[in-house]
Amino acid sequence: MKNLIDIKRLKKEEITAIINRAAEFKAASQDPARGEINYTSGISDFARLGERLYRANSCSNKTACLMFFENSTRTKCSFAIAAQKLGMNIIDFNVQTSSLSKGETLKDTLDNLYYMGVNTVILRHSEDDMTERMSKEVKFPMAFINAGDGKSAHPTQALLDYMTMLEKLGTVEGKKIVIAGDVSHSRVAKSNLALLSKMGANVHFFAPEYFTPKNKEEFNVIWEDDYNTAITDADVVMLLRIQTERLSGAETEKAKHYSEKYCLTTERLEKYAPNAILMHPGPVNRDIEVSSELLDSPKGKTILEQARNGVYVRMAVLENAAG
Repeated sequence: MKNLIDIKRLKKEEITAIINRAAEFKAASQDPARGEINYTSGISDFARLGERLYRANSCSNKTACLMFFENSTRTKCSFAIAAQKLGMNIIDFNVQTSSLSKGETLKDTLDNLYYMGVNTVILRHSEDDMTERMSKEVKFPMAFINAGDGKSAHPTQALLDYMTMLEKLGTVEGKKIVIAGDVSHSRVAKSNLALLSKMGANVHFFAPEYFTPKNKEEFNVIWEDDYNTAITDADVVMLLRIQTERLSGAETEKAKHYSEKYCLTTERLEKYAPNAILMHPGPVNRDIEVSSELLDSPKGKTILEQARNGVYVRMAVLENAAG
């Protein structure tokens, strides 16, 4: 079983293998008659493809535990759908009603889950590096997948973002990719930087001073001081959510005025980066990071395509971990 802790530990070849596998899964779910995704395909349909595509359904009857200590829609639901498509059993672990509320440690909880038959843990936590810590503390052969921890890493988000960029651009090598917004609190920005840099992209960060990390010099990235300059002639503009749940003090007050200067509108995008692909990891704060008009335009559809690709990327990751 193979853990997925962060992007930094993956080789370029491993990233490519995951994306290629995700593309196979996506191709298998197309409706040939309409050229669209066939959302009505059930597990049985996927099982019939098993011997050829799904490696004899190697994940069938394995058990995955969704252990989310933070709220989530896209990541949690797409992992659940991915596991279902692979024929896995799924436990939706409820943190609030679990024995953790009685004082049990997370390690002891995981040990017990292993003995009950859990093979793979999909963990989201508010603390940095929690997935790595648990993977080291638990001594049983249980696979750990980082579904986002603290401000440090969100590897599957970076993988699905990369897959979406490849579909749109063919390659990211030499492309100008701008990541703008609440960089300081963003695990998405960090994981995307790690992946895109490996693949030869020219990554630029923009953040107002109150969303700029104090250790910005440690980031191997081009920092932009002006928003309009940052997005000029970009191939991809990726906006980051303002993470109000992580703000405190002066940050909270300053963030209230973010949209006045930095909301991306149709007019602004057309003026500075008319050919750019618009992306966002979600959830989107409408009319704060991006205008509703732009979000609901054809440009905004790419954000929905990111969510779609998340299912197939997470299928590939789950197969690698549990299959």
